[in-house]
Amino acid sequence: MSKVNMNTLRYGIGIFLSALVLSACSSVFDKQVEWQNVKPEKFPVLTAIGQAPISLQNSQNKTQRMLMAIKASKIAAYAELAEQVYGQNINGSTTMSNLVLDNQQLQASVRGIIRGAKVVKSYPVGDSYTTELSLDFKDVYEIYIATSNRKEIKHISYY
Repeated sequence: MSKVNMNTLRYGIGIFLSALVLSACSSVFDKQVEWQNVKPEKFPVLTAIGQAPISLQNSQNKTQRMLMAIKASKIAAYAELAEQVYGQNINGSTTMSNLVLDNQQLQASVRGIIRGAKVVKSYPVGDSYTTELSLDFKDVYEIYIATSNRKEIKHISYY
């Protein structure tokens, strides 16, 4: 056999083996996956209360102080809901001097987004304003489904 034919044969065998290796990586079957949403069996309802002093609000106008206290009590109630949903991040530090406790500090923070909460009541109590919130997780679930693409496998068809 001539040298040209041998090179052509080697080249052809190389192409064939490469195609064989690449085809082994592909699936024998094509498939289609169908997804469906998973709904929880029970939905908890959380409640939170926020309070804010009226007289300590930074305004000379009585009505404006009241409105500021209403807003502050609502924010405090939302913070309490966020604590219940996401938990609190607690940071602490302690220093000692001559084996005696010198300084101890704790810092708490919460971070999260609350959607679907409803104001149950908002009312004055003495010199403070109180706001009660309710968070029904059924509403949260409906919001989540409307804004999310989370799915689970419903059915797989192989062809």
